Amino acid sequence: MSALPFSLLPDNAAIGDKGQLIIGGCDTLELAEQFGTPLFVYDEEHLRARCREAVAAFGIGVNFATKAFLCKAMARLAAEEGCNLDVSTGGEYHVARSAGVPADRLVLHGNNKSTAELRRAMSEGIGRIIIDSFDEIDRIESLVSEGLPVPKALIRVTPGVEAHTHEFVRTGQDDSKFGFGLASGQADEAVLRVSLSPAIDLVGLHAHIGSQVFDAEFFEMAIEVMAPFVQKHGLPEFSVGGGLGVAYVAGEESATITEWGAVVKAACAAAGIDAHVTAEPGRALVAQAGITLYSVGTIKDIPSIRTYVSVDGGMSDNPRPVLYGSGYEAFLPREVGADRDRVVTVVGKHCESGDILVRDAIVPSDLVVGDILATPVTGAYGHSMGSNYNKVTRPAVVFVANGEARLVVRRETLDDLLLLEVD
Repeated sequence: MSALPFSLLPDNAAIGDKGQLIIGGCDTLELAEQFGTPLFVYDEEHLRARCREAVAAFGIGVNFATKAFLCKAMARLAAEEGCNLDVSTGGEYHVARSAGVPADRLVLHGNNKSTAELRRAMSEGIGRIIIDSFDEIDRIESLVSEGLPVPKALIRVTPGVEAHTHEFVRTGQDDSKFGFGLASGQADEAVLRVSLSPAIDLVGLHAHIGSQVFDAEFFEMAIEVMAPFVQKHGLPEFSVGGGLGVAYVAGEESATITEWGAVVKAACAAAGIDAHVTAEPGRALVAQAGITLYSVGTIKDIPSIRTYVSVDGGMSDNPRPVLYGSGYEAFLPREVGADRDRVVTVVGKHCESGDILVRDAIVPSDLVVGDILATPVTGAYGHSMGSNYNKVTRPAVVFVANGEARLVVRRETLDDLLLLEVD
């Protein structure tokens, strides 16, 4: 068996003089001791580099999809590096604003925006609203009639392109809770209605085909399908959404943000789309930047069946394996380059048989209780999708750079679990 592919680790990962994993100049074993486990560790310069790459690839107006990973530190970082922020709920909006990001640098998404969410965003000068339904048009018009400013908006269109990804993260097919269908004629109807409305300044069109899409051909297909519609309405902005995939396990490959941008722009040019083309990368900016550190608490060998390695986290800090059957690698940060020749199943501590982090993890044969075990490429949809299931406290988040670790989200305490209780 082979060692962990180094390409899955953050940009500024290195092997220390004892064979241990160093990220951003910080010893990961020391981070686990200092901050406890489970622990999300992010390579800060990796995050900054990907944001800069996205801005270079798509120019002004590229939006970081905050659903992938959001805290105040990340919101500030993305804004500092030139990204606008795509938020899809009042909660994401509030975190971004609390981080000091101006409202006009925010784009409000969501298939069921409430009147309260729209009211706050519009009153504070939201940069763009991505309109998703006729009911939402009604709500915006009602708010403008109350005296709120007329917002700039894009219409979200479902182009009828089914990306080859998990059904739960496909969004471009005709049968979708998102947007207005192109084939059904609802997209045309929405554009006509908004164009005639004095309450909305229609500036563009938006399409998104799904998440974790490896094949750029699907983006080309969506652009080809959308092109006549975009040309017909002649609006100045066109967003291709996000969804660029990342490699999670050995053998997977994905395009870079630069390559993705080049494919999208070439496809738009070939299709005759004369609009400012932008995008909403999320996972591609943050996934590989992060790893999760766990402590091994129990090793249970069932002869001739399976060996379970139980860690102190699980589906509460990474629900993707349970939700989507997502695959991950596992390794021991104490010896990154060690041969991995033992197959185990890494599980969490929750009262669910399905609480599996890595079903067939390959780890070094000398794995023991007390070891720190890591899963790479957990910078997206771990912290953001986390929960308190079984009343487990949420992990801390640390940014590392230039040999220094910065705590950006503290670990929850047991008393935090009682904050919302009413005696």
